[in-house]
Amino acid sequence: QHSASELILVEDEMTDTEDNEEEDLGVMDDQRSVILHLISQLKLGMDLTRVVLPTFILEKRSLLEMYANFMAHPDLFLSIAAGATPEERIICFVEYYLTAFHEGRKGAVAKKPYNPIIGETFHCSWDVPKDKVKAFRTNGASTVAKDSAKELGQDQSTCYKLRFVAEQVSHHPPVSCFYCECKEKKMCVNAHVWTKSKFMGMSIGVSMVGEGVLHLLEHEEEYVFTLPSAYARSILTIPWVELGGKVNINCARTGYSATVTFHTKPFYGGKVHRVTAEVKHNPTNTIVCKAQGEWNGTLEFTYSNGDTKVIDTTKLPVMRKKIRPIANQGPLESRRLWQHVTNSLKEGNIDAATEHKHRLEERQRAEERQRAALTTPWKPKYFAKEGDGWLYVNPLWKT
Repeated sequence: QHSASELILVEDEMTDTEDNEEEDLGVMDDQRSVILHLISQLKLGMDLTRVVLPTFILEKRSLLEMYANFMAHPDLFLSIAAGATPEERIICFVEYYLTAFHEGRKGAVAKKPYNPIIGETFHCSWDVPKDKVKAFRTNGASTVAKDSAKELGQDQSTCYKLRFVAEQVSHHPPVSCFYCECKEKKMCVNAHVWTKSKFMGMSIGVSMVGEGVLHLLEHEEEYVFTLPSAYARSILTIPWVELGGKVNINCARTGYSATVTFHTKPFYGGKVHRVTAEVKHNPTNTIVCKAQGEWNGTLEFTYSNGDTKVIDTTKLPVMRKKIRPIANQGPLESRRLWQHVTNSLKEGNIDAATEHKHRLEERQRAEERQRAALTTPWKPKYFAKEGDGWLYVNPLWKT
């Protein structure tokens, strides 16, 4: 058994300074011919899991880190547990969920995070000022104030600690797991996601198969949720990403559920990035909250008592994660593992990036062949397979 401290490492973490901005605005002519060549070999509906995509469309971070960016508003996440009633808690969850995607999908350009290699891990944490975590009825004000400068010099006692670990537990199919916990708020989330990419002509669809469970231990509630699909559109001109599909959030214990629909842009006219949501109390069949807007713009919530609330995701303060310097990371941690690819991409040296990426993939294949020959299955470090899913080995509900 791992000791708890070894599991989610937060010693010597420092505030992350990476900005992850993706600057380029469209596909260069020489890149277009590469993409055209790739497209000419693909069939509609073909599974892209094993297709090697050109390096210039990569995003300078691993998919595991992208999942960590779903926690860019940890104050909203921790506020879920502060809800006084089951109704308030699920509404808070929906508010958090709807604001969770815009930071993970930064930049207008569709880029693809690195496919994590098996055994890859990503660790980070957040120090969340306690005065930012508000009960439901009063948290309208905190969504507008943009005073993230104050939080830098804060000592630990005024902050909650939110810890995050992700691991790539399988290569075929490509399954990523992540686990995030705040001990003081007695809440944690455990998720496993299998990405499946499909070629659709001028776009690429990525479905996120799997689910997450949010545990609020104080209330003995579990919220099961799924994730939307993502689409990279106009892959030959200026590629952009949209989310699509219907996701569900369900709490069996309280009888509350929510449906969130990410609407893809219709062929003619229509708006992009639209999302609508509905929160329902199933035993009485009452709708207690509706939401509409854009997941990367303004969201409007209407409650059953007639109150409304607007959240502008572009004005929400983003809390920077804390992460250990690359020098202190293990060889399989995302930033250290991919550092040469990332640095080459930053320098605009696509050939070097491709070479480094190729080396990592070759090593993964060689190790896989070796395991197959010895019939020793891969054993993940932080997650264990349970039924159809994967669970963190030392979750809060066990301790």
